[in-house]
Amino acid sequence: MLFLYNLIIILASQVVKLLALFSPKMKLFIDGRKEVFSILKSKVNTTYKTIWFHAASLGEYEQGLPVIEKIKAQYPNHKIVVTFFSPSGYEVRKNNTVADATVYLPLDTKSNAQKFIKAINPELVFFIKYEYWPNYLNELKKLQIKTYLISGIFREKQAFFKWYGGFYRNALKTFEYFFVQNESSKNLIRSIGFNNVKVSGDTRFDRVVAILERDNSLDFIEQFKDNKTTIVIGSSWPKDENLLVNYINNASDEIKFIIAPHNIKSEQIANLKLQITKSTILFSEKNNVDLSNFNVFIIDTIGILTKIYSYADIAYVGGGFGNPGVHNILEPATFGVAIIIGPNYSHFAEATALVHQEGCVSISTQNELNDAFNLLINNEDERNEKGHICSTFVQMNKGATDIILKHITE
Repeated sequence: MLFLYNLIIILASQVVKLLALFSPKMKLFIDGRKEVFSILKSKVNTTYKTIWFHAASLGEYEQGLPVIEKIKAQYPNHKIVVTFFSPSGYEVRKNNTVADATVYLPLDTKSNAQKFIKAINPELVFFIKYEYWPNYLNELKKLQIKTYLISGIFREKQAFFKWYGGFYRNALKTFEYFFVQNESSKNLIRSIGFNNVKVSGDTRFDRVVAILERDNSLDFIEQFKDNKTTIVIGSSWPKDENLLVNYINNASDEIKFIIAPHNIKSEQIANLKLQITKSTILFSEKNNVDLSNFNVFIIDTIGILTKIYSYADIAYVGGGFGNPGVHNILEPATFGVAIIIGPNYSHFAEATALVHQEGCVSISTQNELNDAFNLLINNEDERNEKGHICSTFVQMNKGATDIILKHITE
């Protein structure tokens, strides 16, 4: 089975090289990996003590960030190495300040695993949420390097729990301990013989709680808001925007809208702006303009959405009309904001819980969207109650990072 797996990885690497000729994202995937060992050579070497964190993409990095920060404080003499698999994670966070070296993870071949682990010589390793690369895990096990899974999620459909999954189950033997998000994950991993598991919860709650302690003010958002009821639309996709634009165009001028699309390609931003009949301005056009004169503010940049949520009276979080579903609702929730999402949210425990608790409203049609917005705009008590449910939910679920650190350092 290992031979077949390695063959598939080699074939996949050739396919990706071909795709890179036509896809900018795949080109980043290939070109970024060419620089891995030169970056490592300049920033870490085998004389350093290192701790390695691996994140598949941006969401997993954000999820693991509270643990990375606490580990960095706990082990001040160690270098922190962060790896990403996806360009959508690496390209956004390659210049983060928490890690001493941030690189792409080389493809999971036996030679890459041996070369990479030798280059960083880690004392501790953390995989965030998922991604189980057998060659890396086998090498870590052979070298007896303590490896942990944090904020793990297991589902019945994964190969570990199938009759043919012995190869993947064997890779799990590398892990010193599994810190999982929920009881169902704990029961699943125990069902295949792993008892070194604890329900720690989801470290994302710790990350969003920490957001409250920083300065979230943005003068230009305050000027735009102008003390009016403001709806913040975060991480929207075209399927979300089809409904949202119709609502915006028919809304009262007393309501302000801030839109931070998931994709900020110039042609898509231009098309979105063209569809809106209200007075609209882009973030890139904001200088030397009185923003209070506009009804719609489109954020054609990245990195400030979290702070913008702090100004929201109502939040719409996009992605719920696509697959796998809605984007991160915890950021608006931590600010005590009532939330509206699309219909596809069942893969996300926090969204499922908040819909059940009625802090978050799921809509599927234009009429449902209109009704949800109108109720929250016109009924301040309803809006405040839903916001309170959201903020309480976040506060009640914090603490995963401390559970993990306590176990590791005892």
